[in-house]
Amino acid sequence: MFVYLVHHGQAVNPGVDPQRPLSRQGRDQTDTLSGRAAARGVHPDVIWHSGKLRARQTADAYWRACNPLAEFSATRWMQPDDPLRLADLLAVETRDVMLVGHMPHLDRLLCRLIETAPQAGSFPLNGVVAVERTETGWAERWRLEAPELEALK
Repeated sequence: MFVYLVHHGQAVNPGVDPQRPLSRQGRDQTDTLSGRAAARGVHPDVIWHSGKLRARQTADAYWRACNPLAEFSATRWMQPDDPLRLADLLAVETRDVMLVGHMPHLDRLLCRLIETAPQAGSFPLNGVVAVERTETGWAERWRLEAPELEALK
């Protein structure tokens, strides 16, 4: 069973739009990374996002690229300030799950799953981390970094 942790693409400043949708560069990042994830065989059964606009837009890009038949919904456990009860829910989940959310929540969740101490900046900004459940716990398998913003122009 795989869990794919996805940090939303770059969003506009709250002064531009308080809902903080993805910027043009954020949409380009997300389209590029979702295509790279699909090429790696990412095919989640479930895609959960925080419900915030930037996370929903990012999740939608992965949904279209990786598995448009996946269950797709917002979940309260993906809010940035929620406790990490999500790790307990994942322990009993049998489907491949993609979680699209925010920092520092994703970094804390990753550290909880793979049982390491948090290190500042360890989760790839606007990126993806694939974690697999093993017989003894969870193991990180790979990461995708967001492409350089200038390269997307």
